[in-house]
Amino acid sequence: MKVLVTGATGFIGRRVVIRLRETGFDIRIASRLPQGLAGADDAVALPAADAPREAFLALTRDVTHVVHCAALNNDRGAGAADLRTINATLTGRLAQAAATRIDGRFIYLSSIRAVVGPGFSGTINDATPPAPQCAYGRSKREGEIKMLEAFAASGHGGAAALRLPPVYGEGMKGNLRGLMRLADTGLPLPAAALTAVRSLVSHDAVAAAVTHLLTRPVPPRPTYVLGDASPVAMSEIIRAFRRGYGRPARLLPLPASPLQLLATLVGRRASWQAFMATQICDPSLLVSEGWGPETDTLGRLEELARQGSGSPFP
Repeated sequence: MKVLVTGATGFIGRRVVIRLRETGFDIRIASRLPQGLAGADDAVALPAADAPREAFLALTRDVTHVVHCAALNNDRGAGAADLRTINATLTGRLAQAAATRIDGRFIYLSSIRAVVGPGFSGTINDATPPAPQCAYGRSKREGEIKMLEAFAASGHGGAAALRLPPVYGEGMKGNLRGLMRLADTGLPLPAAALTAVRSLVSHDAVAAAVTHLLTRPVPPRPTYVLGDASPVAMSEIIRAFRRGYGRPARLLPLPASPLQLLATLVGRRASWQAFMATQICDPSLLVSEGWGPETDTLGRLEELARQGSGSPFP
């Protein structure tokens, strides 16, 4: 059986490809960045969102499953129109072609931002009503809808969206990369500003979830929330990174109020509220179906720092 993996040269896509090959699948890789495909077998450029239908049909020819990792995030200030084009329109076009071509599964890597905003505090599970609060989240939610509509229209029940919290592993980016940088400075930090608890998920666990859904004999549910077995506090994340770097924790018993006042004065109150939010992802649905989440989040984070995963930071 052959699996088409889009975004195969990206952070999560590379790990998915490795895991699927280890499981025995043949792979076709596709990327929006053709320069990353040089020398790879059965590698193709991912069509643009406005490409002819025939381009998407050709992409899914002789494929059993599709794992759609390709996406655009807002780490570099992408606008709402670009986010919608890549995360929603492109996803819909690919799903429409796959629904008429493949006999297997279509797995879409979505985000908890399709469900809640950065400032939400609480538990997120598969029953949480989607209420995205940012352009990125709205684009991912629209991508979910377009995928499920395409498969429903074809009478095919093999589509599923995996809603991911922040993902860590070799080559990670975003806020976790920023926290790793901060930990490497050794600067003292106010412990009271690091009390928020967050769910994370390892890129290995994401790849295992994809493989599990492709090999499980029964069709998947429409959506799953992923997360490691236990959420972790921001302070624990910093401590884990600093242990890996061989640095003291240097978390001081200082109040958070001065930082909150500073954030308000510089117009970053919303960012501060998001930083202080507790977001716990409940992956019990997928666990009940046989997937095993990562159980040693802090140990994995410590090992990342020890191995120098942050060394390519600019």
